[in-house]
Amino acid sequence: MADILNSSAGVLIIALLFGYALGSIPFGLIFTRLAGLGDVRSIGSGNIGATNVLRTGNKKLAAATLLSDMAKGLIAVIIAKQFGLEAGILAGIGAFLGHCFPIWLKFKGGKGVATFVGVMAGLLWQAALVFIAVWLLTWALTRYSSLAALVATLSASISSFWLGNTQIFGTLVLLTILTWLFHRENISRLLSGRESKIGAKE
Repeated sequence: MADILNSSAGVLIIALLFGYALGSIPFGLIFTRLAGLGDVRSIGSGNIGATNVLRTGNKKLAAATLLSDMAKGLIAVIIAKQFGLEAGILAGIGAFLGHCFPIWLKFKGGKGVATFVGVMAGLLWQAALVFIAVWLLTWALTRYSSLAALVATLSASISSFWLGNTQIFGTLVLLTILTWLFHRENISRLLSGRESKIGAKE
């Protein structure tokens, strides 16, 4: 067992599992319950992320959820990167998957955008800045949180091609594809004009 843990493969497996465990902490659900607002999954989109927490009307809880979900990805990458870039990448992927498929919630979590930003910040902070800038611009023009996330993830991933190495670029492209897949219902509503704008209660 010790040989496995000390091997390169063992380190990568541990990094992935560590990232998943950290990412699976459902801060949105925890914060809303502690605040006496019930189960955030019973309102709006049923999502545990910051946008749905905002639908409770509590902006502070939404901000806390956003920052905490970002921190999951960032901390996972920073700690695992001490054992190499590949460990950091796998920890980031694990954190993203943990948020989207938390074992504690029967694998029904959020869509991973905030955690994705945290992972980007840990792997390539410049790409995270691109994401934030594009998200803010898109949101300012449209007020659609989902559209802002879709455009920002794509822009940040493309920018990583010039800013980072091939491993980081490939990782961000993978997470972008997954993010778009998780937003397929939002994309459908955007195309049909039925998508809710940020802050709207459903």
